[in-house]
Amino acid sequence: MTAALVAGLVAGYAIAIPVGAIAVYLVTLTARTRFAVGAAAGLGTATADGVYATVAVVAGAVVAPFVASIRTPLTWASVAVLTFLAWRTLRPAFQRVVPDGATPRPATSDTTPVRAYATLLGLTLVNPATVVYFAVLVAGGALSPDATGPERAVFVAAAFLASASWQLVVAGGGAVLGRALTDDTGQRVTAAVGGLVILGLAVHLAIGA
Repeated sequence: MTAALVAGLVAGYAIAIPVGAIAVYLVTLTARTRFAVGAAAGLGTATADGVYATVAVVAGAVVAPFVASIRTPLTWASVAVLTFLAWRTLRPAFQRVVPDGATPRPATSDTTPVRAYATLLGLTLVNPATVVYFAVLVAGGALSPDATGPERAVFVAAAFLASASWQLVVAGGGAVLGRALTDDTGQRVTAAVGGLVILGLAVHLAIGA
């Protein structure tokens, strides 16, 4: 049971820690809203990681080859998602400034905790490469092929908790950034930099497709 717990924690942190588009989006989302929204969004991403970890331990050997066979269309789907994220992140940088000099927060569909959770859950789920990652871990011996049901459940729970803890750290960083950049210029720069980073990741992925 301990081995399954450690394997799940390692798997969860390994998929969550690398800085990608979702992490950048999470930071900028929290910076322009509040920690509760960012935390909910991060838990949406962690839930998606938990879903994929479940798929991997239940049917990873079957699903991974199928996902690999459609990697090209999935790559282009990811490019589309990253482009959407870039647009959503860049929008506040071009908003009209209200008379008191503050940029109003956009009335987007992800500015409440519930909607933020659903948005990041959906956006993370459209990246099936995650299930390939978990399947490779399982196939490579991270979890014994003859692991019991409880051990598999512990692996999934540990992967989710590891991912969730890291996403909350990222959201906390975004909240600190938001407090430091409370003026109009700071908010615009945060949105512009975050959006351009995500757009750059989309272009890089498209070139390699």
